[in-house]
Amino acid sequence: MSAESSRVLRALRGFVLAAIAIGSFLAAQERPDRSKPPALAPPPQLNLPSIEKRALSNGVAVWVVEAHEVPIVQVSLVIRAGAGDDPPGRFGTSSLTAAMLDEGAGARSALEIADAIELLGADLSTASGFDASAIRLNVPVAQLDAALAVTADVALRPTFPAADLERLRQERLTALLQARDDPASIAAMAFSRVVFGREHRYGTGAVGTEATVKMLSADDLRAFHAGYYQPTNATFIVVGDVTADAVVPRLEKHFGRWSATGALRKALTVPAAPQLTARQTYIIDKPDAEQSQIRIGWVGVPRATPDFFPLLVLNTVLGGSFTSRLNQNLREEHGYAYGASSAFDMRLSAGPFVAAAGVQTDKTAEAIREFFAELDGIRKPIEQEELAKAKNFIALGFPAEFETSTDLSRQLEELVVYRLPDDYFERYVPNVLAVTAAAVQQAAERDIQPSRFAVVAVGDRKIIEPGVRALNLGPVRVLSVDDALGP
Repeated sequence: MSAESSRVLRALRGFVLAAIAIGSFLAAQERPDRSKPPALAPPPQLNLPSIEKRALSNGVAVWVVEAHEVPIVQVSLVIRAGAGDDPPGRFGTSSLTAAMLDEGAGARSALEIADAIELLGADLSTASGFDASAIRLNVPVAQLDAALAVTADVALRPTFPAADLERLRQERLTALLQARDDPASIAAMAFSRVVFGREHRYGTGAVGTEATVKMLSADDLRAFHAGYYQPTNATFIVVGDVTADAVVPRLEKHFGRWSATGALRKALTVPAAPQLTARQTYIIDKPDAEQSQIRIGWVGVPRATPDFFPLLVLNTVLGGSFTSRLNQNLREEHGYAYGASSAFDMRLSAGPFVAAAGVQTDKTAEAIREFFAELDGIRKPIEQEELAKAKNFIALGFPAEFETSTDLSRQLEELVVYRLPDDYFERYVPNVLAVTAAAVQQAAERDIQPSRFAVVAVGDRKIIEPGVRALNLGPVRVLSVDDALGP
Protein backbone atom coordinates (compact mmCIF):
# COMPACT_ATOMS: atom_id res chain seq x y z
CA MET A 1 0.00 0.00 0.00
CA SER A 2 1.31 3.46 -0.89
CA ALA A 3 2.16 5.93 1.85
CA GLU A 4 -0.60 8.23 0.62
CA SER A 5 -3.22 5.46 0.72
CA SER A 6 -2.06 4.46 4.19
CA ARG A 7 -2.37 8.05 5.40
CA VAL A 8 -5.88 8.31 3.98
CA LEU A 9 -6.95 5.07 5.69
CA ARG A 10 -5.50 6.18 9.00
CA ALA A 11 -7.17 9.58 8.69
CA LEU A 12 -10.54 7.97 7.96
CA ARG A 13 -10.14 5.58 10.86
CA GLY A 14 -9.19 8.47 13.12
CA PHE A 15 -12.28 10.38 12.01
CA VAL A 16 -14.52 7.40 12.73
CA LEU A 17 -12.99 6.80 16.16
CA ALA A 18 -13.23 10.50 17.01
CA ALA A 19 -16.87 10.58 16.00
CA ILE A 20 -17.59 7.52 18.13
CA ALA A 21 -15.76 9.02 21.09
CA ILE A 22 -17.69 12.31 20.81
CA GLY A 23 -20.96 10.44 20.52
CA SER A 24 -20.15 8.33 23.57
CA PHE A 25 -19.17 11.43 25.56
CA LEU A 26 -22.39 13.26 24.70
CA ALA A 27 -24.44 10.20 25.53
CA ALA A 28 -22.70 9.96 28.88
CA GLN A 29 -23.47 13.62 29.63
CA GLU A 30 -27.15 12.99 28.96
CA ARG A 31 -27.36 9.92 31.16
CA PRO A 32 -28.87 11.00 34.49
CA ASP A 33 -28.32 7.74 36.39
CA ARG A 34 -24.58 7.39 36.97
CA SER A 35 -25.08 4.05 38.72
CA LYS A 36 -25.91 2.37 35.42
CA PRO A 37 -23.09 0.84 33.38
CA PRO A 38 -21.94 2.90 30.39
CA ALA A 39 -23.42 1.94 27.05
CA LEU A 40 -21.05 0.37 24.57
CA ALA A 41 -20.14 2.70 21.72
CA PRO A 42 -21.08 1.26 18.33
CA PRO A 43 -17.91 -0.09 16.71
CA PRO A 44 -16.86 1.00 13.21
CA GLN A 45 -18.56 -1.09 10.56
CA LEU A 46 -16.23 -3.80 9.27
CA ASN A 47 -17.15 -4.53 5.67
CA LEU A 48 -14.82 -7.26 4.49
CA PRO A 49 -14.90 -8.49 0.90
CA SER A 50 -15.97 -12.07 0.44
CA ILE A 51 -13.57 -14.98 0.06
CA GLU A 52 -13.78 -16.73 -3.29
CA LYS A 53 -12.53 -20.28 -2.94
CA ARG A 54 -11.01 -22.19 -5.82
CA ALA A 55 -8.51 -25.05 -6.20
CA LEU A 56 -5.67 -25.88 -8.55
CA SER A 57 -5.75 -29.06 -10.60
CA ASN A 58 -3.52 -30.79 -8.05
CA GLY A 59 -5.83 -29.96 -5.17
CA VAL A 60 -4.09 -26.91 -3.68
CA ALA A 61 -6.77 -24.72 -2.10
CA VAL A 62 -6.87 -21.10 -3.29
CA TRP A 63 -8.61 -18.30 -1.40
CA VAL A 64 -8.97 -15.01 -3.26
CA VAL A 65 -10.06 -11.69 -1.75
CA GLU A 66 -10.34 -8.72 -4.09
CA ALA A 67 -8.97 -5.38 -2.88
CA HIS A 68 -8.57 -2.95 -5.75
CA GLU A 69 -7.54 0.22 -3.95
CA VAL A 70 -3.87 -0.08 -4.99
CA PRO A 71 -2.16 -2.24 -7.67
CA ILE A 72 -0.54 -4.57 -5.16
CA VAL A 73 -1.15 -8.24 -4.45
CA GLN A 74 -0.23 -10.31 -1.40
CA VAL A 75 0.21 -14.03 -2.03
CA SER A 76 0.74 -16.31 0.95
CA LEU A 77 1.31 -20.03 0.70
CA VAL A 78 0.36 -21.55 4.04
CA ILE A 79 1.67 -25.00 4.96
CA ARG A 80 -0.10 -26.71 7.85
CA ALA A 81 3.09 -27.86 9.55
CA GLY A 82 5.27 -26.06 12.05
CA ALA A 83 7.48 -26.55 15.08
CA GLY A 84 4.78 -28.72 16.62
CA ASP A 85 5.60 -31.24 13.88
CA ASP A 86 9.33 -31.34 14.57
CA PRO A 87 10.59 -34.92 14.89
CA PRO A 88 11.33 -35.95 18.49
CA GLY A 89 14.87 -35.03 19.42
CA ARG A 90 15.19 -32.69 16.45
CA PHE A 91 13.51 -29.54 17.68
CA GLY A 92 14.07 -26.67 15.27
CA THR A 93 13.61 -28.68 12.07
CA SER A 94 10.57 -26.77 10.84
CA SER A 95 12.09 -23.39 11.64
CA LEU A 96 15.39 -24.14 9.91
CA THR A 97 13.60 -25.69 6.91
CA ALA A 98 11.58 -22.52 6.37
CA ALA A 99 14.65 -20.32 6.83
CA MET A 100 16.56 -22.29 4.19
CA LEU A 101 13.88 -22.14 1.48
CA ASP A 102 15.18 -18.89 -0.04
CA GLU A 103 18.86 -19.68 0.53
CA GLY A 104 18.99 -21.47 -2.80
CA ALA A 105 16.17 -22.83 -4.96
CA GLY A 106 15.87 -24.14 -8.49
CA ALA A 107 18.84 -22.83 -10.46
CA ARG A 108 19.19 -19.72 -8.28
CA SER A 109 21.49 -19.04 -5.37
CA ALA A 110 20.39 -17.04 -2.34
CA LEU A 111 21.84 -13.84 -3.83
CA GLU A 112 20.19 -14.47 -7.18
CA ILE A 113 16.82 -14.99 -5.49
CA ALA A 114 17.23 -11.75 -3.56
CA ASP A 115 18.29 -9.83 -6.70
CA ALA A 116 15.39 -11.18 -8.74
CA ILE A 117 12.84 -10.21 -6.11
CA GLU A 118 14.36 -6.77 -5.61
CA LEU A 119 14.31 -6.02 -9.35
CA LEU A 120 10.59 -6.82 -9.38
CA GLY A 121 9.92 -4.35 -6.56
CA ALA A 122 8.61 -7.24 -4.51
CA ASP A 123 9.16 -8.67 -1.06
CA LEU A 124 9.50 -12.41 -0.42
CA SER A 125 9.78 -13.95 3.04
CA THR A 126 9.55 -17.33 4.71
CA ALA A 127 8.48 -18.12 8.25
CA SER A 128 7.55 -20.94 10.57
CA GLY A 129 5.72 -20.94 13.90
CA PHE A 130 4.51 -23.71 16.15
CA ASP A 131 1.40 -24.47 14.09
CA ALA A 132 2.21 -23.58 10.48
CA SER A 133 4.80 -22.37 8.00
CA ALA A 134 4.35 -19.77 5.29
CA ILE A 135 5.93 -18.25 2.20
CA ARG A 136 4.72 -14.69 1.68
CA LEU A 137 5.01 -12.58 -1.46
CA ASN A 138 4.05 -8.92 -1.77
CA VAL A 139 4.37 -7.64 -5.32
CA PRO A 140 3.04 -5.07 -7.81
CA VAL A 141 0.33 -6.71 -9.89
CA ALA A 142 2.24 -6.02 -13.10
CA GLN A 143 5.13 -8.18 -11.84
CA LEU A 144 3.04 -10.99 -10.36
CA ASP A 145 3.82 -13.64 -12.96
CA ALA A 146 7.58 -13.17 -12.77
CA ALA A 147 7.50 -13.11 -8.97
CA LEU A 148 5.43 -16.30 -8.84
CA ALA A 149 8.13 -18.06 -10.87
CA VAL A 150 10.70 -17.23 -8.18
CA THR A 151 8.25 -18.10 -5.41
CA ALA A 152 7.56 -21.50 -6.97
CA ASP A 153 11.26 -22.29 -6.93
CA VAL A 154 11.51 -21.28 -3.28
CA ALA A 155 8.45 -23.27 -2.23
CA LEU A 156 8.88 -26.38 -4.36
CA ARG A 157 12.54 -26.68 -5.32
CA PRO A 158 14.78 -25.58 -2.43
CA THR A 159 18.33 -26.92 -2.73
CA PHE A 160 19.47 -26.59 0.90
CA PRO A 161 23.06 -25.70 -0.04
CA ALA A 162 25.63 -26.80 2.51
CA ALA A 163 27.47 -23.48 2.82
CA ASP A 164 24.27 -21.52 3.47
CA LEU A 165 23.06 -24.12 5.95
CA GLU A 166 26.28 -23.77 7.93
CA ARG A 167 25.99 -19.99 7.87
CA LEU A 168 22.44 -20.09 9.22
CA ARG A 169 23.43 -22.71 11.77
CA GLN A 170 26.18 -20.47 13.13
CA GLU A 171 23.83 -17.48 13.22
CA ARG A 172 21.34 -19.47 15.29
CA LEU A 173 23.97 -20.84 17.63
CA THR A 174 25.25 -17.31 18.18
CA ALA A 175 21.73 -16.05 18.86
CA LEU A 176 21.12 -18.86 21.37
CA LEU A 177 24.40 -18.07 23.09
CA GLN A 178 23.56 -14.37 23.27
CA ALA A 179 20.13 -15.19 24.69
CA ARG A 180 21.81 -16.77 27.71
CA ASP A 181 23.19 -13.34 28.58
CA ASP A 182 19.86 -11.53 28.24
CA PRO A 183 17.62 -11.73 31.33
CA ALA A 184 14.40 -11.32 29.33
CA SER A 185 15.34 -14.17 27.00
CA ILE A 186 16.44 -16.33 29.94
CA ALA A 187 13.12 -15.70 31.69
CA ALA A 188 11.09 -16.62 28.61
CA MET A 189 13.04 -19.81 27.93
CA ALA A 190 13.16 -20.86 31.57
CA PHE A 191 9.44 -20.25 32.02
CA SER A 192 8.63 -22.55 29.09
CA ARG A 193 10.98 -25.20 30.45
CA VAL A 194 9.49 -24.99 33.96
CA VAL A 195 5.86 -25.10 32.80
CA PHE A 196 6.09 -27.70 30.03
CA GLY A 197 9.21 -29.67 30.83
CA ARG A 198 12.33 -30.45 28.86
CA GLU A 199 10.79 -33.20 26.70
CA HIS A 200 7.55 -31.44 25.75
CA ARG A 201 7.68 -29.55 22.45
CA TYR A 202 6.46 -26.32 24.05
CA GLY A 203 9.22 -26.53 26.64
CA THR A 204 11.70 -25.46 23.96
CA GLY A 205 11.50 -22.53 21.55
CA ALA A 206 10.63 -23.01 17.89
CA VAL A 207 14.29 -22.65 16.83
CA GLY A 208 15.35 -25.56 19.04
CA THR A 209 18.36 -25.82 21.31
CA GLU A 210 22.09 -25.58 20.79
CA ALA A 211 22.30 -29.38 20.69
CA THR A 212 19.52 -29.86 18.15
CA VAL A 213 20.65 -26.99 15.91
CA LYS A 214 24.11 -28.56 15.77
CA MET A 215 22.76 -31.97 14.74
CA LEU A 216 20.28 -30.94 12.03
CA SER A 217 21.44 -31.88 8.54
CA ALA A 218 20.35 -30.94 5.04
CA ASP A 219 18.78 -34.40 4.79
CA ASP A 220 16.64 -33.66 7.86
CA LEU A 221 15.38 -30.50 6.19
CA ARG A 222 14.76 -32.21 2.86
CA ALA A 223 12.77 -34.93 4.61
CA PHE A 224 10.64 -32.39 6.47
CA HIS A 225 10.05 -30.44 3.27
CA ALA A 226 9.14 -33.55 1.29
CA GLY A 227 6.83 -34.83 4.01
CA TYR A 228 4.86 -31.67 4.74
CA TYR A 229 5.22 -29.22 1.83
CA GLN A 230 2.64 -31.03 -0.25
CA PRO A 231 -0.41 -29.87 -2.25
CA THR A 232 -2.97 -31.42 0.09
CA ASN A 233 -1.34 -29.68 3.05
CA ALA A 234 -1.23 -26.22 1.47
CA THR A 235 -3.49 -23.23 0.90
CA PHE A 236 -2.90 -20.11 -1.17
CA ILE A 237 -4.28 -16.85 0.18
CA VAL A 238 -4.35 -14.09 -2.45
CA VAL A 239 -5.40 -10.58 -1.46
CA GLY A 240 -5.16 -7.54 -3.69
CA ASP A 241 -5.85 -5.99 -7.06
CA VAL A 242 -6.74 -9.24 -8.80
CA THR A 243 -9.73 -11.45 -9.52
CA ALA A 244 -9.97 -15.17 -9.04
CA ASP A 245 -10.39 -15.66 -12.79
CA ALA A 246 -7.16 -13.76 -13.42
CA VAL A 247 -4.94 -15.13 -10.66
CA VAL A 248 -5.86 -18.82 -10.54
CA PRO A 249 -4.46 -19.53 -14.05
CA ARG A 250 -1.19 -17.86 -13.03
CA LEU A 251 -0.98 -20.03 -9.94
CA GLU A 252 -1.83 -23.07 -12.04
CA LYS A 253 1.01 -22.20 -14.44
CA HIS A 254 3.63 -22.17 -11.70
CA PHE A 255 2.21 -24.57 -9.10
CA GLY A 256 -0.19 -26.83 -11.01
CA ARG A 257 2.46 -29.50 -11.60
CA TRP A 258 3.40 -29.60 -7.93
CA SER A 259 3.03 -33.17 -6.77
CA ALA A 260 4.01 -35.09 -3.69
CA THR A 261 7.40 -36.78 -3.81
CA GLY A 262 6.40 -39.19 -1.06
CA ALA A 263 3.67 -39.92 1.44
CA LEU A 264 2.26 -36.97 3.32
CA ARG A 265 3.54 -37.09 6.86
CA LYS A 266 0.79 -37.27 9.43
CA ALA A 267 0.58 -34.07 11.40
CA LEU A 268 1.90 -34.58 14.90
CA THR A 269 -0.45 -33.78 17.75
CA VAL A 270 1.36 -31.93 20.49
CA PRO A 271 0.05 -33.60 23.65
CA ALA A 272 -1.48 -31.45 26.34
CA ALA A 273 1.15 -30.84 28.97
CA PRO A 274 0.40 -31.94 32.54
CA GLN A 275 -0.99 -28.97 34.42
CA LEU A 276 0.89 -27.59 37.40
CA THR A 277 -0.59 -28.64 40.72
CA ALA A 278 1.17 -26.39 43.21
CA ARG A 279 2.86 -23.02 43.21
CA GLN A 280 6.61 -23.11 42.71
CA THR A 281 9.16 -20.30 42.54
CA TYR A 282 12.46 -20.26 40.67
CA ILE A 283 15.17 -17.65 41.12
CA ILE A 284 17.67 -17.71 38.28
CA ASP A 285 20.82 -15.92 39.30
CA LYS A 286 22.05 -13.23 36.90
CA PRO A 287 24.61 -11.26 38.90
CA ASP A 288 24.54 -7.49 38.39
CA ALA A 289 21.42 -7.64 36.23
CA GLU A 290 20.01 -4.13 35.80
CA GLN A 291 16.44 -5.39 36.26
CA SER A 292 14.64 -8.51 37.41
CA GLN A 293 12.62 -10.27 34.75
CA ILE A 294 9.47 -11.87 36.14
CA ARG A 295 7.28 -14.49 34.45
CA ILE A 296 4.25 -15.98 36.22
CA GLY A 297 1.75 -18.52 34.87
CA TRP A 298 1.04 -22.08 33.81
CA VAL A 299 -0.36 -24.17 30.93
CA GLY A 300 -3.08 -22.15 29.23
CA VAL A 301 -5.68 -23.18 26.65
CA PRO A 302 -5.68 -24.23 22.98
CA ARG A 303 -6.92 -21.95 20.21
CA ALA A 304 -10.03 -24.09 19.88
CA THR A 305 -11.21 -23.26 23.41
CA PRO A 306 -14.91 -22.37 23.54
CA ASP A 307 -13.95 -19.60 25.97
CA PHE A 308 -11.88 -17.67 23.44
CA PHE A 309 -13.91 -14.48 23.67
CA PRO A 310 -14.40 -14.43 27.46
CA LEU A 311 -10.65 -15.01 27.83
CA LEU A 312 -9.93 -12.25 25.33
CA VAL A 313 -11.96 -9.80 27.38
CA LEU A 314 -10.52 -11.12 30.64
CA ASN A 315 -6.95 -10.68 29.45
CA THR A 316 -7.68 -7.19 28.15
CA VAL A 317 -8.74 -6.23 31.65
CA LEU A 318 -5.85 -8.02 33.32
CA GLY A 319 -2.83 -7.27 31.16
CA GLY A 320 -3.71 -6.95 27.49
CA SER A 321 -3.84 -3.15 27.16
CA PHE A 322 -2.01 -0.09 28.42
CA THR A 323 -4.83 0.65 30.86
CA SER A 324 -4.97 -2.94 32.10
CA ARG A 325 -4.83 -3.69 35.81
CA LEU A 326 -1.29 -5.05 35.73
CA ASN A 327 0.15 -2.12 33.82
CA GLN A 328 -1.69 0.47 35.87
CA ASN A 329 -0.54 -1.17 39.08
CA LEU A 330 3.12 -1.90 38.37
CA ARG A 331 3.84 1.05 36.09
CA GLU A 332 1.48 3.89 36.92
CA GLU A 333 0.76 3.36 40.61
CA HIS A 334 4.01 1.91 41.92
CA GLY A 335 6.60 2.70 39.26
CA TYR A 336 8.18 -0.74 39.52
CA ALA A 337 8.28 -1.33 35.75
CA TYR A 338 8.04 0.40 32.39
CA GLY A 339 5.25 -1.99 31.52
CA ALA A 340 3.51 -5.17 32.67
CA SER A 341 1.36 -7.49 30.60
CA SER A 342 -0.31 -10.87 30.36
CA ALA A 343 -1.25 -13.15 27.48
CA PHE A 344 -2.76 -16.48 26.53
CA ASP A 345 -0.57 -17.94 23.78
CA MET A 346 -3.18 -20.14 22.11
CA ARG A 347 -1.86 -22.81 19.76
CA LEU A 348 -3.24 -26.03 18.30
CA SER A 349 -2.45 -27.52 21.69
CA ALA A 350 -2.63 -25.59 24.96
CA GLY A 351 0.15 -23.01 25.02
CA PRO A 352 1.22 -20.95 28.01
CA PHE A 353 -0.58 -18.29 29.98
CA VAL A 354 2.00 -15.83 31.25
CA ALA A 355 2.07 -12.53 33.11
CA ALA A 356 5.35 -10.67 32.63
CA ALA A 357 7.39 -7.59 33.42
CA GLY A 358 10.93 -6.35 33.81
CA VAL A 359 11.05 -4.63 37.20
CA GLN A 360 13.35 -2.57 39.38
CA THR A 361 15.74 -5.00 41.07
CA ASP A 362 15.20 -3.81 44.63
CA LYS A 363 11.42 -4.00 44.13
CA THR A 364 11.30 -7.57 42.81
CA ALA A 365 9.43 -9.03 45.79
CA GLU A 366 7.02 -6.08 45.92
CA ALA A 367 6.32 -6.46 42.20
CA ILE A 368 5.61 -10.19 42.55
CA ARG A 369 3.23 -9.41 45.42
CA GLU A 370 1.34 -6.94 43.21
CA PHE A 371 1.23 -9.47 40.37
CA PHE A 372 -0.54 -11.93 42.64
CA ALA A 373 -2.87 -9.25 43.95
CA GLU A 374 -4.09 -8.66 40.41
CA LEU A 375 -4.12 -12.36 39.47
CA ASP A 376 -6.26 -13.08 42.52
CA GLY A 377 -8.40 -10.02 41.86
CA ILE A 378 -9.31 -10.98 38.29
CA ARG A 379 -11.13 -14.01 39.67
CA LYS A 380 -13.67 -11.75 41.37
CA PRO A 381 -16.69 -10.23 39.58
CA ILE A 382 -15.76 -7.41 37.19
CA GLU A 383 -17.66 -4.15 37.42
CA GLN A 384 -19.83 -3.38 34.41
CA GLU A 385 -17.94 -0.17 33.65
CA GLU A 386 -14.61 -1.96 33.43
CA LEU A 387 -16.15 -4.75 31.37
CA ALA A 388 -17.63 -2.24 28.93
CA LYS A 389 -14.31 -0.43 28.67
CA ALA A 390 -12.48 -3.64 27.76
CA LYS A 391 -15.05 -4.67 25.18
CA ASN A 392 -14.95 -1.19 23.64
CA PHE A 393 -11.18 -1.35 23.45
CA ILE A 394 -11.29 -4.64 21.53
CA ALA A 395 -14.19 -3.68 19.27
CA LEU A 396 -12.86 -0.26 18.32
CA GLY A 397 -9.37 -1.57 17.62
CA PHE A 398 -10.43 -4.57 15.57
CA PRO A 399 -10.88 -2.80 12.18
CA ALA A 400 -7.26 -1.61 12.37
CA GLU A 401 -6.22 -5.24 11.92
CA PHE A 402 -7.41 -5.06 8.29
CA GLU A 403 -5.92 -1.80 7.04
CA THR A 404 -3.72 -3.29 4.30
CA SER A 405 -3.81 -6.30 2.02
CA THR A 406 -0.96 -7.78 4.05
CA ASP A 407 -2.96 -7.33 7.27
CA LEU A 408 -5.98 -9.03 5.74
CA SER A 409 -3.89 -11.89 4.40
CA ARG A 410 -2.33 -12.53 7.80
CA GLN A 411 -5.77 -12.61 9.40
CA LEU A 412 -6.98 -15.11 6.81
CA GLU A 413 -4.04 -17.35 7.66
CA GLU A 414 -5.65 -17.75 11.08
CA LEU A 415 -8.79 -19.12 9.41
CA VAL A 416 -6.72 -21.67 7.49
CA VAL A 417 -4.46 -22.83 10.30
CA TYR A 418 -7.14 -23.08 12.98
CA ARG A 419 -9.97 -24.05 10.63
CA LEU A 420 -12.19 -21.19 11.71
CA PRO A 421 -15.54 -20.52 9.97
CA ASP A 422 -15.66 -18.16 6.99
CA ASP A 423 -17.84 -15.68 8.89
CA TYR A 424 -15.48 -15.59 11.87
CA PHE A 425 -14.42 -11.97 11.35
CA GLU A 426 -17.95 -10.75 10.71
CA ARG A 427 -19.02 -12.35 14.00
CA TYR A 428 -15.92 -11.26 15.94
CA VAL A 429 -17.15 -7.94 17.33
CA PRO A 430 -20.67 -9.24 18.12
CA ASN A 431 -19.07 -12.14 19.96
CA VAL A 432 -16.93 -9.72 21.96
CA LEU A 433 -19.88 -7.50 22.82
CA ALA A 434 -21.89 -10.54 23.94
CA VAL A 435 -19.37 -11.48 26.65
CA THR A 436 -20.86 -11.16 30.12
CA ALA A 437 -19.24 -10.51 33.48
CA ALA A 438 -20.36 -13.97 34.56
CA ALA A 439 -18.63 -15.59 31.58
CA VAL A 440 -15.40 -13.73 32.36
CA GLN A 441 -15.52 -14.81 36.00
CA GLN A 442 -16.18 -18.44 35.09
CA ALA A 443 -13.23 -18.41 32.68
CA ALA A 444 -11.02 -16.77 35.29
CA GLU A 445 -11.91 -19.29 37.97
CA ARG A 446 -10.99 -22.12 35.63
CA ASP A 447 -7.96 -20.71 33.77
CA ILE A 448 -6.41 -18.31 36.32
CA GLN A 449 -5.44 -20.22 39.46
CA PRO A 450 -2.56 -18.32 41.10
CA SER A 451 -2.09 -20.93 43.84
CA ARG A 452 -0.82 -23.31 41.15
CA PHE A 453 1.28 -20.90 39.08
CA ALA A 454 5.00 -21.10 38.42
CA VAL A 455 7.03 -18.01 39.25
CA VAL A 456 10.31 -17.35 37.44
CA ALA A 457 12.47 -14.42 38.53
CA VAL A 458 15.72 -13.75 36.72
CA GLY A 459 17.95 -11.27 38.50
CA ASP A 460 20.72 -10.62 40.97
CA ARG A 461 20.18 -13.34 43.57
CA LYS A 462 21.95 -11.59 46.43
CA ILE A 463 19.49 -8.68 46.14
CA ILE A 464 16.21 -10.40 45.29
CA GLU A 465 16.29 -13.72 47.15
CA PRO A 466 15.54 -12.53 50.71
CA GLY A 467 12.45 -10.60 49.65
CA VAL A 468 11.15 -13.36 47.37
CA ARG A 469 11.48 -15.95 50.13
CA ALA A 470 9.72 -13.62 52.58
CA LEU A 471 6.62 -13.69 50.35
CA ASN A 472 6.04 -17.31 51.43
CA LEU A 473 4.70 -18.32 48.04
CA GLY A 474 5.89 -21.89 48.48
CA PRO A 475 9.10 -23.77 47.72
CA VAL A 476 11.87 -21.64 46.23
CA ARG A 477 14.61 -23.09 44.01
CA VAL A 478 17.73 -21.16 43.08
CA LEU A 479 19.21 -22.04 39.70
CA SER A 480 22.07 -20.96 37.50
CA VAL A 481 21.36 -20.19 33.87
CA ASP A 482 22.82 -23.57 32.90
CA ASP A 483 20.68 -25.31 35.51
CA ALA A 484 17.55 -23.64 34.14
CA LEU A 485 18.21 -24.02 30.42
CA GLY A 486 20.57 -26.96 30.27
CA PRO A 487 24.18 -27.00 29.04
